Amino acid sequence: MEKYDAIYGRQSVDRADSISIESQIEYCQYEIRGGTYKTFTDKGYSGKNTDRPQFQAMMEAIRRGEIRRVIVYKLDRISRSILDFATMMAEFQEYGVEFVSCTEKFDTSTPMGRAMLNICIVFAQLERETIQMRVEDAYISRSRRGFYMGGRIPYGYKLEPHMIDGKKTSRYGIDPAEAEIVKLIFSMYAEPQTSYGDIVRYLTENGIQNDRTKNGVWDRCRIAEMVKNPVYVKADLNIYRFYKDQGTVIHNSPEDFVGIFGCYLYSDKNAGRKQTTLEGQHIVLAPHEGIVSSDVWLKARLKCLGNKQVAKPLKAKNTWLAGKIKCGKCGYALTIKKAKTRIGRYFICSSRMQTHRCEGVGGIDATAFENLILAEMTDHLTQFETLKAPQEQAENPRIYEISVKLEQITAEIEKLMDKVADADELMMEYINRRIHELDAQANDLRQELKELSPLENQNRCDLTELRGYMSHWEELSFDDKRAVVDQLIARISATEDTCEIEWKI
Repeated sequence: MEKYDAIYGRQSVDRADSISIESQIEYCQYEIRGGTYKTFTDKGYSGKNTDRPQFQAMMEAIRRGEIRRVIVYKLDRISRSILDFATMMAEFQEYGVEFVSCTEKFDTSTPMGRAMLNICIVFAQLERETIQMRVEDAYISRSRRGFYMGGRIPYGYKLEPHMIDGKKTSRYGIDPAEAEIVKLIFSMYAEPQTSYGDIVRYLTENGIQNDRTKNGVWDRCRIAEMVKNPVYVKADLNIYRFYKDQGTVIHNSPEDFVGIFGCYLYSDKNAGRKQTTLEGQHIVLAPHEGIVSSDVWLKARLKCLGNKQVAKPLKAKNTWLAGKIKCGKCGYALTIKKAKTRIGRYFICSSRMQTHRCEGVGGIDATAFENLILAEMTDHLTQFETLKAPQEQAENPRIYEISVKLEQITAEIEKLMDKVADADELMMEYINRRIHELDAQANDLRQELKELSPLENQNRCDLTELRGYMSHWEELSFDDKRAVVDQLIARISATEDTCEIEWKI
């Protein structure tokens, strides 16, 4: 069987500054000098690996003993990986195939030629990795300046042209119809007892379709993605503090969080796809308007961020105190049991029941205990009866100004503390003096903020609504009772003889 020469060409993308496959083949034909040849071309494939159909077809022809020489326009057209190139060259030698690079003029029949070839492939890989790093750095730089970086457009938004620093990009514009559904989803999930499944069922039963999917069906995963996405929030100082507390890297100053714009959340490029915490991730204010108020967004986000600590039991059926009542002796939850006795339902210590490590609290009559807590809640709310109904008034701009200043002072103190480890005596004296000055400023600002926001002006609307609930308690649904308890009570510690309530307000 007569062997032939193989001309291999590759082009990853069509660009004005890249040589076309046709030009590569034409250039390589000079090495053929009228002999028999066959072309193998891969268009749209990178040289970082050998997962290319025509390259693999050429290698199969080599293994069948059909090819005498492989000719390429340039070394990086066939490989940009040292490992792949070394494997390929070993196989060429095994089957007696010569390799020719037209522009570098390599002769693989000599040791020097092979050595030079290996040196060049090292630099080819270095060039590829340098380009890759430049692309990554450019992506990071642009993303942290708020540029649109592609990807699926979130439900509730549409894409519209935008300019940042004189450069064309895009941003999200609100889709009014979808935005109302987004608000509904967040308001539902912000309720303690609502699950993703509850929301899916509600949307389905009410004929609210997801037009972004083929069949219009909602699913739990899509709802969870939405709830966790800060693209929807009207980011204010509370959002700034939330991400700061989570250890997220914030790329905007506190004064930029004015309660209008949404946010982009990016993971560190080395974090991997399964990062489940917000620590070390990056938050950037986006150029588009948010849809969901910060208080509703935070309720929903906190609930799904720490289910074990925040979300309340979803399957509770036997008492509206579930999740709140703890053993006064060991701190474990009191669980409810049923019995065919006069009491019917009673609370016992879950630790006692499971491990016997706690002496337990006997059996607390559940009905009597619920009536006691109901009376305590009603009595607790009477202290707020003298509060006047809230009046519509503009938010004091000084309150926002002070809050921003406090965050700026905190950030400056943190930067000073970072310098302590490397500070000499003179530097330490300056750091101590400056921190003392900042701390004094912060105390004055907190006092002013307290005077501008007295305690008696807080939670008025919520309290009015809660008092209304208490007046017709027996008419409330089970879930509504649990929601009222959640707003009022943080924890109940109980024994056979004592009951201590930790109030939220």
